[in-house]
Amino acid sequence: VLIETLEKCKGNSDIVFNFISSWFVYGKTDVPAHESSYCNPTGFYSITKRCAEQLLISYCKTFNIKYRILRLANVVGKGDKKVSSQKNALQFIINEMKENKDVNIYDNGNFNRDYIHVEDAANAIHLVISKGEINNIYNVSNGEPVLFKNIIKYARKKIKSKSKLISIA
Repeated sequence: VLIETLEKCKGNSDIVFNFISSWFVYGKTDVPAHESSYCNPTGFYSITKRCAEQLLISYCKTFNIKYRILRLANVVGKGDKKVSSQKNALQFIINEMKENKDVNIYDNGNFNRDYIHVEDAANAIHLVISKGEINNIYNVSNGEPVLFKNIIKYARKKIKSKSKLISIA
């Protein structure tokens, strides 16, 4: 689908292709990552995102198409109806804790994430599309590392959950 879409952009110098990607393309790195940080994706989703970025850059350079890549941090906000343990894990775990279900947390939650509220992410995307330089990569994030277990413990206390937090590898 990406190639088909890019094919339709060929020859139109007015088009700027804005591609939404993910900070997960960096893999295991310090948070916040920087646009110049080395990319070493480790999961299927992040590998396919990185592959799409590289394909996009190569295609756009070959056919003189302008582009921007926006790498979003973990976007959070109320109302995501498609949360799962793989997509928006934080909201999924909070939903589980609201029902007092036990929750599994990788590595006891000893990892950092960078979260950005959905409204802030939307505003940042609009800003980059309106004023961002072409042929550039932008990280859209809060820029603040947050220890995952601290968020979970805070949420658990705030909602008065009886859920057990189970560390898994």
